[in-house]
Amino acid sequence: MRAAAFLYPWDVVGDPHAAERIAALGVGQVTLASAYHSTRALTPRHPAHRVVTARHAAVLYPPGDHWKGRTPAPYRQDWIPGDDPYGEAAAALAGAGLEVHSWVVLAHNYRLGEEHPDTSVVNAYGDRYPWAPCIARPEVRAYLVDLAAEAAVRPGTRGTELESLGWYGLAHLHAHDKTAGVALGGAAQYLMSLCFCTVCREGYEGLEPGDVRAALEPVFARGGDPGDSWADVGRLLGAGRAAASRRWRGRIAREVQEACVAAVRAAAEPGFRVLLHADPSGPHRCGANPGVDPAHVLACADGLVLPCTGDAAAREAVLTPCAPYRREDTVLAANLTIVSGMGGRPRTLAEDAAHARSLGATELRLYHAGLASDADLAAVAEALRG
Repeated sequence: MRAAAFLYPWDVVGDPHAAERIAALGVGQVTLASAYHSTRALTPRHPAHRVVTARHAAVLYPPGDHWKGRTPAPYRQDWIPGDDPYGEAAAALAGAGLEVHSWVVLAHNYRLGEEHPDTSVVNAYGDRYPWAPCIARPEVRAYLVDLAAEAAVRPGTRGTELESLGWYGLAHLHAHDKTAGVALGGAAQYLMSLCFCTVCREGYEGLEPGDVRAALEPVFARGGDPGDSWADVGRLLGAGRAAASRRWRGRIAREVQEACVAAVRAAAEPGFRVLLHADPSGPHRCGANPGVDPAHVLACADGLVLPCTGDAAAREAVLTPCAPYRREDTVLAANLTIVSGMGGRPRTLAEDAAHARSLGATELRLYHAGLASDADLAAVAEALRG
C-alpha cells in the first residue's frame, strides 16, 4: 500500500539530510503541517535543536492580505526561522522525490479562544473550552472555510488532509491535564462536550443545560465509566434528547465539512486530493478525528484518514462502517502510530497494515516520522521494504 509519513516543517528546515532520510524509509508521500495547534515536540535528529515549542496555534506560511482587519484570523509563527517554513520544507521534500500534501488543523485553537472567548464551546455548566471553537458560530465557520482553502492549497502541494474538521470537546490532551479523576467514557465525554453557546442553545429543539447536568450527576457521583457507545449516550440523556443533540450537531458538522471541502476544491487545481481525519465509528466522537456519517463524508471528500493504532477491534470499528460507501477511487488511509514512546507499534507495522488492508484500507499514514527514534524508523523501513 502507498504510505505517507507525517512531518512538521521544523523537522526539515535547518536539517540538510532530513528529506533524504524520510525518502529512504520507503514512503512516497509526506503529509506536512501547514496550520497546526500548540505543541512541544521532540526533534531527535535535528542538528540545531532537540525540542521545538510551538506556543500557540499558527499557520506555518505567510497568511494572505485578505485576513487583515478580520476576527478571527490565523496567527503567525515565530519559532521556525524564515517567513515560509512550510514552503521551504515542501521544496526540500519534493527535491528528494516525495509528494507533499498539506496537513491542516482547523477547529482546535487555544489562543483563539483565550483572546476571543465568544468563539469557544460552552458546556452545560457554563465552562468555556478555549481550545475548542464552536463550529456553529457564523464567524468561526467563515474563519475555518477560508483557513482550509489557504492552508491546504500551498505551492507545490498535491493534496491535503484536514484534521479537526468537526466538533471539538472536553478532551484536549493539554499539558498537565487533570481531567481523568472520573472515568467519563465516550458517552459522558460527549455530554461534557455539548456546546450551549447562544447559537447552539437555539438549535437543540428544547434540550437544556439542566438536562445534561442531571444526566451527568450520577456519573460524577459514582465515578464509574458509563460506556462508550451512542446507545450509552441515549441511556444517560434519554433517547429523544440525545437524538435532538445529534440532529443539530450532525447538521452543523456536515455543513462546515461541505463548505471547507468546496473551498479547497475551488482554490486548487483539478486532481487535488482532499481527505478528512475522522472517526466513523460513532456520531458522538469529538476531537482531532470527529465523528462523521460515512455515507455523507465519502460523497463529499476523496477519502478519510482513520485512527487505526491499537488492536484489531479498533481498526474494525473505523474501517468497517466505510465499506458500503466506498467508490473505486475512495482513499481509506489507516493511520498507525510508529513512535514507541507514544504507544506506537513500529515492530508490528507489517501485520497491522495487512489487517487494515483486509478491512478495506487503501493507504497507510505513519504518525510521526519527525518524532520517532532511529530504532522506530529502522523498524518502519524494514516493514515497508517487506
